[in-house]
Amino acid sequence: MFEIVEKEIYSPRIKMFKVRAPYVAAKAQPGHFIIIRIHDKGERIPLTIADSDKDAGTVTIVFQEVGKTTYELGAYEVGDTIHDLLGPLGTPYDVEKIGSVVCVSGGVGVAPMYPKAKAHYEIGNKVISLIGAQSKSLFFFTEKISSVSHEIAYSTDDGSYGHHGFVTELLKDVIERGEKIDEVVAIGPLPMMRAVCEVTRPYEIKTIVSLNPIMVDGTGMCGSCRVTVGGETKFSCVDGPAFDGHLVDFAELIERQRRFLTEERSAMEHFHGKGGTCGCHKK
Repeated sequence: MFEIVEKEIYSPRIKMFKVRAPYVAAKAQPGHFIIIRIHDKGERIPLTIADSDKDAGTVTIVFQEVGKTTYELGAYEVGDTIHDLLGPLGTPYDVEKIGSVVCVSGGVGVAPMYPKAKAHYEIGNKVISLIGAQSKSLFFFTEKISSVSHEIAYSTDDGSYGHHGFVTELLKDVIERGEKIDEVVAIGPLPMMRAVCEVTRPYEIKTIVSLNPIMVDGTGMCGSCRVTVGGETKFSCVDGPAFDGHLVDFAELIERQRRFLTEERSAMEHFHGKGGTCGCHKK
């Protein structure tokens, strides 16, 4: 059992947990993720490690309530326990002294971006952070990202804060002002990451995306997370989750993400029909 030692609510549907998992915290690196099962009747879901503390033995996860399991997890409180937690999984994100890096985050993508931006900042690269959200109320991790960025800019779909428009428009501005960019890192919804890649493609700027497809085991056995990269089949759980965005077949990946929509809707209807909880985590 893995105890929740801290909880913070960033918005009605975005939650942060610090979970006691000392063995995972001791090995976690930027780009790593975990697979959790919140109780013995739960499904397995992947969550990126947003931060870790080796001394405290904790890992930080940030998630948005979008399906039955994340809604159920969001109802957990400090002192509750997560039944299973497996990790760290995936291939660590490779960080080298390269010069200037633009970190483009959309929505909750800012959470898994933080350890990557931090690693670039600490190794001595110039970090430009561009963060987009639907509205001002959905921003979080602002102090954390600011602390590891040389420059930061925000955009909102509704114009409530920063640039009124998409975060890709901020990226275009940085490119067109003549900034020398050695790498762009993009984390967020699939359409947003695909749009970032289309912005950088004409300039031949190296662009890394972090994929979070449907996973089951997280160790390369089930094949559920397969994605086509450069015409080859890759497994996001062991070959990624970071890939060259210019080589990812986003159209195929987006279509694959929809294959369980009927089952997901049915699970949500059943969950809410029972009052929004199964009570399985209660002590």
